[in-house]
Amino acid sequence: MGPLAGVRVVEFAGLGPGPFCGMLLADLGADVVRIDRRGARGGLLGSLGATSLLDRGKRSIALDLKDPADVDVVRALVRRADVLLEGFRPGVMERLGLGPDELLGENPALVYGRMTGWGQTGPLAHSAGHDIGYIALTGVLGASGRPDERPAPPLNLLGDFGGGGVFLALGALAALIRARATGEGQVVDAAIVDGTAVLTTMIHGMLGAGAWTDERGRNLLDTGAPFYDVYRCADGQFLAVGALEEQFYAALLEGLGLSGDESLPDRNDPRQWPALRERFTDAFAARTRAEWWQVFEGTDACVAPVWSLLEATEDRHNTERGVFVEVDGVRQPAVAPRFSVTPGAVGSVPAPGQHDEEILAELGLR
Repeated sequence: MGPLAGVRVVEFAGLGPGPFCGMLLADLGADVVRIDRRGARGGLLGSLGATSLLDRGKRSIALDLKDPADVDVVRALVRRADVLLEGFRPGVMERLGLGPDELLGENPALVYGRMTGWGQTGPLAHSAGHDIGYIALTGVLGASGRPDERPAPPLNLLGDFGGGGVFLALGALAALIRARATGEGQVVDAAIVDGTAVLTTMIHGMLGAGAWTDERGRNLLDTGAPFYDVYRCADGQFLAVGALEEQFYAALLEGLGLSGDESLPDRNDPRQWPALRERFTDAFAARTRAEWWQVFEGTDACVAPVWSLLEATEDRHNTERGVFVEVDGVRQPAVAPRFSVTPGAVGSVPAPGQHDEEILAELGLR
């Protein structure tokens, strides 16, 4: 099942973006074998208090990478693999004898995917880090939030997953296409700082054109514009407004009962944005979120309720489209994107070492 059926991936267990990349590939049909540390409880994410859904659809073998016999098992796995994914600091895999030179020497068509925060090179390459630091260094955190408040990190979605795991998956698949055409593998150096910076390409273009100021909360898409912002309703809940285009703005005013109000400040004059925001704030505060959603649902006003994570799983659109599914009693996001001929599927989360015997038998070691 899935467009990646037949693709073999070896993933070294880790945190966040690397496993997310492996999940994306497994969702789309790749056979992803996760190498867990022997004796680990609940996988490496067990310390976070829950089995990680990032490991769904994978198989697990538990090995001790300090044991030469287990390192030989890794080599056997890699010799028949298309893609390897690892997220250690630079130099760790080389010290284990599992660096790119060694493994590409045994499997010349191997795609060797490396996931780090800072990259394989640069003054911070060997430093510890987390999402919040990566998005800080690339300017994304500094651009997020309102002008009179501290920058607000958007969970760990932009760095770890958007700038990290997705770009590693993209790089691995691009390299795999070339490897299958030429027989030549290569190293994919996926750094979160690199990917996160790429996500800001449009903003840098606007900045260079003078259409964006280097101050957060003052621009068209960062809550600076009153018609692209979040408003509190009468019940304390929130609505998101994104009425950028003129026709959508007109639909917003109609829903708010402000159409034809000549006293309304000019939306095309940033100097009048504060006054316009006050009008919108007062208007939205007059009704509850549910009442406003009855007004705007299905219109072109580009207004949406701000759901909590759990509320989002019960939203009518998300439910009818199947944005979330339940697997093994756990509600979770479905596979994306969708394919008309070879759809992907959400698999179960394996326990560490669950497939030891099965995988060793496939390698002829049992």
